[in-house]
Amino acid sequence: MPTERPHTRWPRGATTIAEVATAAGVSRATVSRVMNGRDTVDAELAARVKEVAERLRYRPSNVARSLSLGRTETVAVVVPDLANPMFQQVLRGVAGAAAEAGYRILVADTAEHAGDEERVVVDARMRCDALVLVSPRMPERALRALLPQVRPAVVVNRAPDGTTPTLEIDYADGIGQIVDHLLGLGHRHLLYLAGPPESASHLRRLEALRAAAAHRSGVRLSEMPAGATVEAGYAVAGDVLAARPTAVVAYNDLVAFGLLARLNELGVAVPGDLSIVGFDDIELARFATPSLTTAAVPQSELGRLAWEHLRPVLAGGDPVQDPAPIRPTLAVRASSGPVPPSVRLARAAEDGVPQAVTDPLRDVAWRLAAGTPAAEATAELVGASAAAHHGELPLARYVTGADLPPVHAPRPYLHPVHTAGGTALTDVSPVDHRHHYGLSFAVPVVNGTSYWGGRTFLRDEGPTLLRNHGRQVPRSRRVAGGALVEDVAWLDERGEPLLQEDRTLEAHPWPDAHAWLLRWSSTLRAEHGDLRIESPATNGRPQAGYGGLFWRLAAADSTSVLGEGLAGEQAVHGSRSPWLAFVQRRELASATLLLVQPPDQLRPWFVRVAEYPGAGPALAWDAVTHVPAGGTLEAGLAAVLVDRALGADEAAELAVRAWA
Repeated sequence: MPTERPHTRWPRGATTIAEVATAAGVSRATVSRVMNGRDTVDAELAARVKEVAERLRYRPSNVARSLSLGRTETVAVVVPDLANPMFQQVLRGVAGAAAEAGYRILVADTAEHAGDEERVVVDARMRCDALVLVSPRMPERALRALLPQVRPAVVVNRAPDGTTPTLEIDYADGIGQIVDHLLGLGHRHLLYLAGPPESASHLRRLEALRAAAAHRSGVRLSEMPAGATVEAGYAVAGDVLAARPTAVVAYNDLVAFGLLARLNELGVAVPGDLSIVGFDDIELARFATPSLTTAAVPQSELGRLAWEHLRPVLAGGDPVQDPAPIRPTLAVRASSGPVPPSVRLARAAEDGVPQAVTDPLRDVAWRLAAGTPAAEATAELVGASAAAHHGELPLARYVTGADLPPVHAPRPYLHPVHTAGGTALTDVSPVDHRHHYGLSFAVPVVNGTSYWGGRTFLRDEGPTLLRNHGRQVPRSRRVAGGALVEDVAWLDERGEPLLQEDRTLEAHPWPDAHAWLLRWSSTLRAEHGDLRIESPATNGRPQAGYGGLFWRLAAADSTSVLGEGLAGEQAVHGSRSPWLAFVQRRELASATLLLVQPPDQLRPWFVRVAEYPGAGPALAWDAVTHVPAGGTLEAGLAAVLVDRALGADEAAELAVRAWA
């Protein structure tokens, strides 16, 4: 029998134009005209060619097509820094709009090198049909000389020249909104963190700031070199604090992020101590801690508009008219707030108004007022920023906590707390436990309400985030020497009063011991019914009996802990030692935090060293603590802060004096 003739099989690999022409019974020129969209081929014949091309999965060669058509159908987008999310969003806008028209995008990053920018632009234009120049850094004269050589092009974020399609940002309007916002909050001393000197947008923002400050009475504008990156903002934080503004306007959001990060490490509250505003409103701005107030520029929309201006030129038409300058929109978030109360106090003093510390919703601080002789030194209670004046040493700052997130159980706290030599021994909202705040009265559960913050430990379920966070609110305050006496209301998650607290904080220098003493004494009053105080340990988590006066320390190169006859975390944790000492060593200094319980209130210590440094006497170590209606509960803690590493014997000697 004759064998069956095999079917014709096309060779493996990419199908060629010759194969499509053979299968369709037409010439290669006809296939080319059909695939390039020309209308000179009979409709029926064109349909047959397309059907064969689809069946054979033929894809035209982009290189061959570019040679045939005289264009690459590619547009180059040149940006100064692709790592900047602002430029990423502009690029996304261009790419999305261009893709709808069948164009691809080539990206060129000049890495903020203005000297290399012209070479990069010319090289990119040689490979593409057109250019989008985003925030070019080259000088104005060089840019205008270059544009005729590389057209068609669209320029984003420069002033128009009347010839090249240009998208301009109205920086004067955006800066005006920022300045009006900050002045409305009471700020008068503004600091601008400058961008790259060659950046036209930096120069226009600075010009707008200078004009805004000049036309508003009582406004002082300082200027400081920075840059355009997170690292730049981080690096200048110390200089920012030294300049003592009440508000900072950063060149862009990235610089603001870096400044926020460093201020958080230094224990500077934003916006409690310093307000910060950025520019651009990149995607991450609302997720910063705190969320960033910034002038929002429609970045992706800028990219789309750039393509809309480029498209008619690519098609051989006339360019469209430039739009009006694009106005930013101020996004007001948590990083900007009222000028610190202490600044208002200082202004009032300049006007002859006495500076009395009586407002219960005001942060205060203790500073060391040196006497003669040294034994007469005192700890003086002042407005919060007065302790930051040049030549004065801040010992501790007492913060109302009114602006804490609800999930952190808002409460007053002490931070920063320094040794007399300036070593910080407190931390706030660290990455490992965002709800830790310096020294505060923090209790996991009181009658079902959390005054600790974060998750609540539930038996058989573990840590669970509940909507049960209360708050501690100072209701009245009086000052006696270096002591602060407050009436604090503990409100439950519904805002109803649960208990009342009488709170006293006092500070005393110990010149003979080269140390200073801080004491916190509280009386909890069950004025609204019985109290049930619990901890994770009482709910089934062994050894987790934390809750009460709790001190969160700052990190150090090394941290060790001692107790009376005890050494190490395992030995001190759960003990009823009268005292414990955290000995911390850093590169330039050593310091000791000696925590001492009142002699009549020895409770088990909750201690952490390896996971994080922190400790406090536990109100409910392994059993629920009950306070009957009308009853009281005493809690206290003394802290001796020493600028050296203490041994056990010297720590014990100082501990005896702490409550004497």
